Amino acid sequence: MKKLKIVLGVIGVILVIGGGFYKIKENQAIHAIKTQNKQVSNRINQDKPISFLLLGADTGSDGRVDRGLSDSMMVVTLNPKTKKTLVYSIPRDSLAEMVGSKTKNVQKINAAYELGQAKMAKKTVSEFIGVPIDYSVTIDMGALKELVDFVDGVDVKTNIDVSFDGQTIKKGRHHLNGKQALVYTRMRYQDPRGDYGRQLRQQEVLRGVADKIQKPQYLVHLSGLMTKLGKHISTDLTADQTKTLIENYHQCGTDITSGQIIGKEAWINGSSYQVIATDKLQATSNKLRESLGLQTKTLSNTETELNQLNTDFFKDNTNKTFNTDGLNTTYYSDNTY
Repeated sequence: MKKLKIVLGVIGVILVIGGGFYKIKENQAIHAIKTQNKQVSNRINQDKPISFLLLGADTGSDGRVDRGLSDSMMVVTLNPKTKKTLVYSIPRDSLAEMVGSKTKNVQKINAAYELGQAKMAKKTVSEFIGVPIDYSVTIDMGALKELVDFVDGVDVKTNIDVSFDGQTIKKGRHHLNGKQALVYTRMRYQDPRGDYGRQLRQQEVLRGVADKIQKPQYLVHLSGLMTKLGKHISTDLTADQTKTLIENYHQCGTDITSGQIIGKEAWINGSSYQVIATDKLQATSNKLRESLGLQTKTLSNTETELNQLNTDFFKDNTNKTFNTDGLNTTYYSDNTY
């Protein structure tokens, strides 16, 4: 089966929660989500700043039902004191150590979800950027169509033709339905900016959803939406903690800042990776830790060690050879990875 890729708008669900879902009290909407019975962290119960890893898995549409890779990885912090949300997109092809693997190895960071589900993905991203990750939310690609159709479509402006799966969104302004939004947020190979361009198109669609979903005609039907979305969402929050999130953190949805980590392309074992320079990793870590009320901490991990071994790689823009010191043995034969 052809592997389908999408930078899925997982942040959209958090925006739904932050922007208005706190008004809903129906338990069926909460219980529709796949929650955990046991707490993985109690920080949310203490009304403290919290962090999430949001994972968009390439399942849930076009008949795909296997676990898949996490084609969207976002770190989100919610600070109830400052009432601010910070979102950072992690490039799906970032070279990173698979934390929790039996043997030390580096792969594309989105492989962590396939290897060890959200638990390994949380550990991997946390070590990668030096930021504690309290919780995770995983959403499959079927949720994006539901979100866009729920708000009767979104307006976008594209500077390029966006073609995917036999459909094309022409250059210009458009009002997209859910099916068209999937096309718009899935293409990356024809975008001159690659996956980074796809991330920006994803954010454009989700901001359109977030702007509309807070209108009264949609707010009154949010419980029905969340019941529909429940099958697409899983989290390591408990049901009670989900209610706490809605009640105590909803105001964070009024002030949202987003950013991207930009890497440099490297070819390793026949596949294209994004290698993130240490100063960019450190800058991201500093911003996320500050948003959580934590002191900055100098990054020291496998990625920074490898970067130190490859100083010439970062000095020469044409150099795409990166030495992983034998830690990468994964070969990709399918360029859709």
